[in-house]
Amino acid sequence: MALTIKDRQLLAELQRDSRITVQELADKIGMSTSACWRRVKALENDGVIERYAVIINAKKAGFGLASMVHVSLARHEQKNVDQFIREVSRHPEVLECFATSGEADFHLRVVVEDMDAYNLFLDDFIFKLPGVSQVRSNIVLKEIKSDTALPFRV
Repeated sequence: MALTIKDRQLLAELQRDSRITVQELADKIGMSTSACWRRVKALENDGVIERYAVIINAKKAGFGLASMVHVSLARHEQKNVDQFIREVSRHPEVLECFATSGEADFHLRVVVEDMDAYNLFLDDFIFKLPGVSQVRSNIVLKEIKSDTALPFRV
């Protein structure tokens, strides 16, 4: 689906505030309410809008430690890769997981309560996965920028 300028404007506004009413959204974009509603529904049906979410302040919710975890697998046997992906997908501490090129095979963004919880996460989970050969952690000291919004230029 090719995005129009109006689509990009709608998406930019929805990324700013997904709780905005269709009427408010239509007014901001300069569309009729019914046309705006149809366009948003089309974006949802086409999978451009995957879901709506709440952004939570991790520290205020009691998750005081964030880490970027770089995982390398010893052998790229498909069963090990499949199991790694399956197990990582089941762990709520792993907010994001990327298969990457370069030194590590996977990069994970992990958020837990504290260092004890992080050690438990590593010892009871990551280190026990078959095929894992190297794990490097970069503890997040300070969040400079965290934004999941796409940079729509409108």
